[in-house]
Amino acid sequence: MIQGKQIVNLVLTVLEIVAPVFLLAAIGFGWVKLGHEYRINFVTKLAMTLGTPALIFTALMDTEIEPSALTAISVAALAAYVAVAVVFFILLKLRGASVRSFLAPLTFGNTGNLGLPLALFAFGDVGLDYAVVVFAVMAVLSFTVGLWLVSGGGSPIGVLKDPILIGTLAGTLFLVMGWQTPTFLTNTLDLIAQLAIPLMLLTLGVAVARLRPSGLIRAFGYSLLKIGFGAVIAWSIGKAFGLEPTALAVLTVQLSTPVAVANYLLAEKYDTDPNEVAGLVVVSTLVAVVTLPLTLAFFV
Repeated sequence: MIQGKQIVNLVLTVLEIVAPVFLLAAIGFGWVKLGHEYRINFVTKLAMTLGTPALIFTALMDTEIEPSALTAISVAALAAYVAVAVVFFILLKLRGASVRSFLAPLTFGNTGNLGLPLALFAFGDVGLDYAVVVFAVMAVLSFTVGLWLVSGGGSPIGVLKDPILIGTLAGTLFLVMGWQTPTFLTNTLDLIAQLAIPLMLLTLGVAVARLRPSGLIRAFGYSLLKIGFGAVIAWSIGKAFGLEPTALAVLTVQLSTPVAVANYLLAEKYDTDPNEVAGLVVVSTLVAVVTLPLTLAFFV
């Protein structure tokens, strides 16, 4: 009886964490299906140019986590993404699939739209602080190496002007130096930062509603591999780096998120099998409705 009650409490706890995330995404999905206007390019630019950089900056500036712990999760996240990329590079080569089309989507998950709110709801402000570090590592890799890969070459130097990178570097500097912005500016940045998570979740639902996916059977197999390998590799590397429990949980959840919508936008722009990448986004997101609660249940 006690064990049954514990299981029920665990299920309810996990539902309390994931329900707001998927409900907000569902609202975005339903908004579009009802025929309402949603200017996804404008909202995405607003979230990624203002909301997310402000969120990263304030989280790093105000964090009470030791800099050494943030450094540890940064290095662990970098190692985990490299390991995931190597695994899928080999897998894609063995299957004769396009590395240019599928490596970036299978490597870089939806750590923004899903990972950040899940970390906040599951592990509080400390979890969010760790999550923004993982997200920042992913964003820099995605818009340098990932962009170079999908575009077929060219210089990724444009990332140096990216607001997310600027927010990350500025937040790191303030953290290391122990600086604080004036109270009026901190309050303003906090308000702007609050835009990020709800806008990203609504936009996720809108984007999924508008996708025209194909190759769904293959997408299902890749989705299971992406989420499974991401979780196992992140947990293994986190343990090897000796991350404390919350940091380990955040790293594992972040790397077990589904394929990000941004990968579809890049595939559309550079004509790298956009419909199949859309299939990966849709199917992996649906799979994550089941897998993310299971992953969280392991840590909660």
